[in-house]
Amino acid sequence: MPYRPHRIAARALILHEDRLLLVNAYPSGKSDLWCAPGGGLNSGQSIPDNLAREVMEETGLTIAVHAPAMVNEFHDPATGFHQIDLFFHATITGGSLDPRWKDPEGIVTDRHFFSREDLTLGRIRFKPDSLPAAAWGDVPLYDPLERIVR
Repeated sequence: MPYRPHRIAARALILHEDRLLLVNAYPSGKSDLWCAPGGGLNSGQSIPDNLAREVMEETGLTIAVHAPAMVNEFHDPATGFHQIDLFFHATITGGSLDPRWKDPEGIVTDRHFFSREDLTLGRIRFKPDSLPAAAWGDVPLYDPLERIVR
């Protein structure tokens, strides 16, 4: 398999009223998998600036980016795709979730706040597995390589 460079992305752990903001990034409902908002880094732009831009695109919210919370990796052995996600705690500084909001790239189709119980009791499918510990914990985590799921 030919070498593919690792993709680096930043993701926001946004707790509001003790609920975690997650997005579904599968157009046309291809999957019921939820993840933290964020995305790939652009060269020449800081990680917090990239993250704030991605969250705005995907949710319509402005945020303040705070301390790192977790590093997660996932890969697809069939294609060689390998992504490193850098998770940061963040708070909302402007806006509100509007069901009419459209991601300009058309990737995120839904956004919702979930309780800790929604995640820990299996009410929704999400990745990475350590998301609740990172969101509600207070120590940086490393979540080792996971196989990609859809």
